[in-house]
Amino acid sequence: MDFEQIERVFRKLAIEAGARIMEIYEADDFDVKVKSDDSPVTEADEAADAMISAGLRAAFPDMALVTEEQASSHERTARDFIIVDPLDGTKEFIQRRGDFTVNIALVRDGVPARGVVYAPAKGRLFYTQANGRSVEETGDFDPDMPGEVTEIGVSVPDVRALRVVASKSHRDSATDAYIAKYNVADMKSAGSSLKFCLLATAEADLYPRLGRTMEWDTAAGDAVLRGAGGKMVRFDDHTPFVYGKPGYENPFFIAYAPGVALKSS
Repeated sequence: MDFEQIERVFRKLAIEAGARIMEIYEADDFDVKVKSDDSPVTEADEAADAMISAGLRAAFPDMALVTEEQASSHERTARDFIIVDPLDGTKEFIQRRGDFTVNIALVRDGVPARGVVYAPAKGRLFYTQANGRSVEETGDFDPDMPGEVTEIGVSVPDVRALRVVASKSHRDSATDAYIAKYNVADMKSAGSSLKFCLLATAEADLYPRLGRTMEWDTAAGDAVLRGAGGKMVRFDDHTPFVYGKPGYENPFFIAYAPGVALKSS
């Protein structure tokens, strides 16, 4: 598998889709519809999905593609596949809070091996390079010319003063009860897959998620986190978190920097 091509194509498509998303985001108004599962979808989701899907199919015609906005892709299964959330954090987008991302990931044998997370409104771009290590890029985000990159890595947590990040739009009492098991010094709220990236850049130590997510919500951020030395496990039994599950639906999970002693559920 050509990981240099994967890095180049994933990065380019995420940046190009992010630019289109921002055009719509900065407009006076945009269309919002409701999908069959009652989740919102905007013209930005659909435009970004079309751009990314076309680019991936052209670059990797033999690779299975799963994307949130194409229900027919949810019915197929493959050992290796690319999985996309063209606009993760649609509620944040609609409310113009900026915490939304473009997610593209490669899954191999149940593991998110490579991924890109681009937060265009925040001006932050994270991805795994061909060597499997995660970086954050700064600069103008030219889709054809990478800027300066800095290798990122998770924290060495102070278990007496943990920094926790949780969902901005989906926080609940069960999550708060679990967080209360730890000695917490700082609590952040963030939307979309940015939570994984805050762990990957050592801006947080622990991210528990006790709510419904899908694999396209987590795969790219999980890839970035793993490439930075972090871990992600099931919430119920702390076993490894895997991808390619039936329907691509996730169980509850915990993402964390090694050194955090996980509490029982």
